Amino acid sequence: MSAAAVAPPAAMLGLLRELGELKRIRSAAHQGSIAQRLFAAAWSALVAGQSPMAVMRATTAAALAATRLGDIDRTVLAELAIPPADAEAILDRALREATAELPDFSLGMPEPLTTGTPPRFATLLARQPRAGVTCPGRPRLLLEPPEDHAEHCLMVAVYGVLLAPVYGARPAPVFLASLAHHLHNALIPDSGFAGEVLLGEHLEPAFARATEHAMAELPAPLAEAVRQARTILPDAGTAEGRAFHAADTLDRVLQIEQHLRAGKASMGYVLNDMALVHEGPVKDFQDQLLAAVGLAA
Repeated sequence: MSAAAVAPPAAMLGLLRELGELKRIRSAAHQGSIAQRLFAAAWSALVAGQSPMAVMRATTAAALAATRLGDIDRTVLAELAIPPADAEAILDRALREATAELPDFSLGMPEPLTTGTPPRFATLLARQPRAGVTCPGRPRLLLEPPEDHAEHCLMVAVYGVLLAPVYGARPAPVFLASLAHHLHNALIPDSGFAGEVLLGEHLEPAFARATEHAMAELPAPLAEAVRQARTILPDAGTAEGRAFHAADTLDRVLQIEQHLRAGKASMGYVLNDMALVHEGPVKDFQDQLLAAVGLAA
């Protein structure tokens, strides 16, 4: 089997699905999804001078822990007066549980990211919806709620870190290229494949100009690092390119699968497998109620 066709371990695919749900998890104290806010935090830390490696480690760890804790993070644990050592132990347990079936993956719970103001393009990408499924000559397929470009780029970046060992790739450039692979959409609304075909010969020059428009917001050393990382984007000829394109493809397809999977869920699965009405002091009453109204499965 060629390197380009290598599949990630089956256990990893389940974890990627769980990570994808961070696009849809929100909480009362924040605007936007967890994925959207991790994207802004990553760019904020990069602009503040943290190294791509440090930002990669902290962002990936936070995303993995959130698959178990949702929006319960260091800030929430501190507000609950949980001692710092205990809070770190909770986060570390969440991280270890998330990666329990990936024995070769070791990250640890890094220090939190430096906070600051993200570049303007990061805010715009969080407001820019993805196009949905488009194909020339066919009606657009939109699934609500749409993801935005910040969520997609963040998820590809985290997927890329997890997939890097599968392809023997360096994770830091995969992470940085993934964060930056849709910079052009801060300026250009996403029209999908159908719209890109109609732009024809103007497509690549327009994307290049829009990308440079966003890059101008970055400090010169960071802009150069982003340009270097983005050299992996055009093809799958390198290990890093394969890791990126695997991450990008899987996120795009799993995003659609999530909608289709939810639409196919049965009441039996929700009640029995997922224990929607779970064990507790009133479980017998609840079961009798559901049976009486015809909702038991």
